[in-house]
Amino acid sequence: MPLVTTTDMFKKAYEGGYAIGAFNVNNMEIVQAITEAAGELNSPIILQVSAGARKYANHTYLVKLVEAALIENPQIPIALHLDHGADFEICKSCVDGGFTSVMIDASKFPFQENIEITKKVVEYAHDHGVVVEAELGKLAGIEDDVKVKAEDSSYTQPEEVEEFVDKTGVDSLAIAIGTSHGAFKFKPGTKPQLRFDILHEIEKKIPGFPIVLHGASSVPQEYVKIINENGGALKDAIGVPEDQLREAARSAVCKINIDSDLRLGLTAGIRQVMNEHPDYFDPRQYLTVGRANVKAVVAHKIKDVLGSEGKAL
Repeated sequence: MPLVTTTDMFKKAYEGGYAIGAFNVNNMEIVQAITEAAGELNSPIILQVSAGARKYANHTYLVKLVEAALIENPQIPIALHLDHGADFEICKSCVDGGFTSVMIDASKFPFQENIEITKKVVEYAHDHGVVVEAELGKLAGIEDDVKVKAEDSSYTQPEEVEEFVDKTGVDSLAIAIGTSHGAFKFKPGTKPQLRFDILHEIEKKIPGFPIVLHGASSVPQEYVKIINENGGALKDAIGVPEDQLREAARSAVCKINIDSDLRLGLTAGIRQVMNEHPDYFDPRQYLTVGRANVKAVVAHKIKDVLGSEGKAL
């Protein structure tokens, strides 16, 4: 099965009351872990590449790793997506370079400028058979090249979404309802709560249209604990409650982005092995454990959060 766009994925997810996991990839071990979990659970997936990942691993290496994963897991639909494309040129490069989906993130610009930039990307991508995600509202937090201070974040305004979708022709829309990038999403002592009232108002404005949640890692405390017990210093790392993400997946949310949880699992495995075996120097010895943790994270998300198990059949 070749790489696919997200069009059919999102249609089935919307109608079926589940979401597709969009997992960020940076190296071979992460690609292997995600696709092995998805393959065993017959779940469609989106493999996301950020600007930071392209700088680190090189565009061509990442594309070829994903192509290898397709050969190993021909039974599941896989889309290759650009996460947080900063401008037209980056999106064009990924469209031309084999991606099946791109995100143009012009949310930092005024509303009308966001429309203009997004429309330009949509026109080029659609001409080449590629789908486009855009963003309205601004999420706080830090993840790769995305850095937004809490005071600069803003919820998506439901009254803007219909005009934005109509004028841009975009295929899916990332909204801001309380998620946040990174592993330090909320202040200690606060109870994280997504703004489902905003989500449901948006659903009414653009019925049947696929919605995306960024910054949706839940920051598994078992991995935070392992990291801290083995030399780490992740104080007050707090994520989005998984029951709220499952509720979102039952609504118009068809794509849920997960990155920090994968990093935590990988790092926990590496730190634990290297602390327990200071004589190890073979990367395979510690990356094997880190990879297994990432696979466990993805399997849990597919089964218990996204609800996408068995949906590749």
